[in-house]
Amino acid sequence: MPATASTRTTRTTLRRGVVAAAALPLLIGALASCGYGSEAKKDEGDKAANAAVTDGAKLSASEVRIGYFPNLTHATALVGLQEGLIQKELGATTIKPQSFNAGPSEIEALNGGSLDIGFIGPSPSINGYVKSKGSNLRIISGSASGGVKLVVNPDKIKTLDDLKGKKIATPQKGNTQDVAFLNWISEKGWKVDPESGKGDVSVVRTDNKVTPDAFKQGSIDGAWVPEPTASKLVSDGGSVLLDETALWPDKKFVITNIIVSQKFLKEHPDVVEAVLRGTVKTNDWIHA
Repeated sequence: MPATASTRTTRTTLRRGVVAAAALPLLIGALASCGYGSEAKKDEGDKAANAAVTDGAKLSASEVRIGYFPNLTHATALVGLQEGLIQKELGATTIKPQSFNAGPSEIEALNGGSLDIGFIGPSPSINGYVKSKGSNLRIISGSASGGVKLVVNPDKIKTLDDLKGKKIATPQKGNTQDVAFLNWISEKGWKVDPESGKGDVSVVRTDNKVTPDAFKQGSIDGAWVPEPTASKLVSDGGSVLLDETALWPDKKFVITNIIVSQKFLKEHPDVVEAVLRGTVKTNDWIHA
């Protein structure tokens, strides 16, 4: 059957993600146990999983809708989908991938019932949990760590203090990088209205796909962004002023969590467990 336009687009996005994963180093964090069947012996769990995959049996859901960003910080999702490592664990259960620019829009999809499982940053994870009053989503695992940089125009900004009065982009209002940058600004003693982004520094919320062009055109002076957007800005003449890892204890911080709709979790725990097995094996594949 010939590929549809949407299928070709998804394949192209995933392929680019794999190339980025190979080209740029990213510290992939250890995945936490999800709890479902976690007390079973590993060899017994592997035998059961392999048997399900071999006979192609469907799990309790015929499909699972998985959201992710086309960012290097979502390499687990990009590689796991491209290489079929997650699909292998799901057997005959079909994956329906959905791509997002940043966390808030993915949270809307999950809270709106159009997404089952998502790779997402910690800030929108917590905001989404609070917004639904703890009733609609659950963080079930970590996925990746690191991979965020502040890249600036070196002709306009040479030190961190030079950021005052400049226009700096983040991916979306309320996303993880946006919150991290606003927190950093606050610690500097500068004032910025978190809603409008106006203040001592102008925080410009810009789609990661648009940010490189905005940077080249001079409409922004820099950006606090994840990979590979950060490296793209460097290739366009930008300079890395700050790696966010420098701000954290032991230079480690969670950049991507895996979240799930509580309704989907309750109804299809076997599917959630299969996806998590796939992500663990994907991170092993990336490490290798």
